[in-house]
Amino acid sequence: MSANRPAAVVVLAAGEGTRMKSATPKVLHTLCGRSLVGHVVAASRELDPEHLVVVVGHAREQVQAHLSAVDPAVRTAVQHEQNGTGHAVRTALEELSQSGVAVDGTVIVVCGDTPLLTGETLRLLGDTHAADGNAVTVLSAEVPDATGYGRIVREEGSGAVTAIVEHKDASVAQRAIREINSGVFAFDGRLLVDALGKVRTDNSQGEEYLTDVLGIVREAGHRVGAAVAGDHREILGINNRVQLAQARRLLNDRLLERAMLAGVTVVDPASTWVDVSVTFEPDATVHPGTELLGATHIATGAEVGPHSRLSDTSVGAGAVASFTVAEGARIGEGATVGPYAYLRPGTDLGPKSKAGTYVEMKNASIGEGTKVPHLSYVGDATIGEFTNIGAASVFVNYDGEAKHHTTVGSHCKTGSDNMFVAPVTVGDGAYTAAGSVITKDVPPGSLAVARGQQRNIEGWVARKRPGSAAAQAASAARQESEGER
Repeated sequence: MSANRPAAVVVLAAGEGTRMKSATPKVLHTLCGRSLVGHVVAASRELDPEHLVVVVGHAREQVQAHLSAVDPAVRTAVQHEQNGTGHAVRTALEELSQSGVAVDGTVIVVCGDTPLLTGETLRLLGDTHAADGNAVTVLSAEVPDATGYGRIVREEGSGAVTAIVEHKDASVAQRAIREINSGVFAFDGRLLVDALGKVRTDNSQGEEYLTDVLGIVREAGHRVGAAVAGDHREILGINNRVQLAQARRLLNDRLLERAMLAGVTVVDPASTWVDVSVTFEPDATVHPGTELLGATHIATGAEVGPHSRLSDTSVGAGAVASFTVAEGARIGEGATVGPYAYLRPGTDLGPKSKAGTYVEMKNASIGEGTKVPHLSYVGDATIGEFTNIGAASVFVNYDGEAKHHTTVGSHCKTGSDNMFVAPVTVGDGAYTAAGSVITKDVPPGSLAVARGQQRNIEGWVARKRPGSAAAQAASAARQESEGER
């Protein structure tokens, strides 16, 4: 925990975000498995603030419900009318005051649409604020092209911030400045409360601007400083879907770089996508065209992809999952999945087991060494160890009203094109014949045959399909056979 623990972090998330052109509130749009405001809250939590307040307004019920789900300890303050950033911060501080909280210490204000901002950079802001003894510290960044941004004007020698000048108001000399305002600040809490009471609304928008606080405290003789972010891309705000996609690419690159530096092989980072909650062990390999989502974990020596999508799935050491879709599954050590397999929630593949080509599984426990090689559906089932399920088998688990369970024991060999009509049990060491419909329990060590006897009707094609290609081929084959005799 930082020695400069803030008294409060205020997240501004009340705006509508009309440029997103969406029924979803802007701050609830997602990238890399987390909402915009969720990313900001997570970064803010790294500072361990005494209080974390999110200012909500547009679609506040949706935003509040989301925040309760991702961080139940977050407090919300409702800005019923969006009257500017200064008004939003004042609303948050009033919410704390009404709860008996007197803000005494540093207050950090961040924007709810800056998902690339890190806890490390916010900590830099707080530490700089304390070390320099500032009343206000601006988080700034040096950018290649500052067009359109507010410029940070500093005092020569001391480096104190004397003004933030908007691009349209900047002189030629000021427009040459590449240090810009991020909209993220650290304030002395008591001075902030006092200054917010003095902010005026005599501007073109008729709103209370938070940036006016800087001039107020400076006129009162207090110092205003700045902390420069190490990477200017961290301060990027999201206003439309183009910027959302750009931020997603940047964050994804950051996550993959972190994984690769920790010993993970990512064959093609440009076609690989991961969520912030995905974890890896060293020597895991991710092949091209792969998405790893949610609480997915890839263990040492495992290989995922190409062209796979795993969500909330664990992949054991040395396992391989290629051309696979998996949701809420567990793939055991040394197991093999795919190509073209679909593992649905509740699938648990034991060590060295196999779910092969065009196999779908759901709520199924598969024992060690057991193989379901191809063209099969296994649902609501338990299969023991070292069993082989024949091709084109279906575990018939649904009777139209309820799901039922099938149990197949260990060391079983089931034939191709079997139907297991649940509820049914196949005992250890049992065999079932190809083409069987298993409706009754099979005792251990038994052979189950559940199919009609084959009957051949000689001459049927010649009588029923005279002159057809089949009849002609049959006649030629018969003549050839008779000639050989």
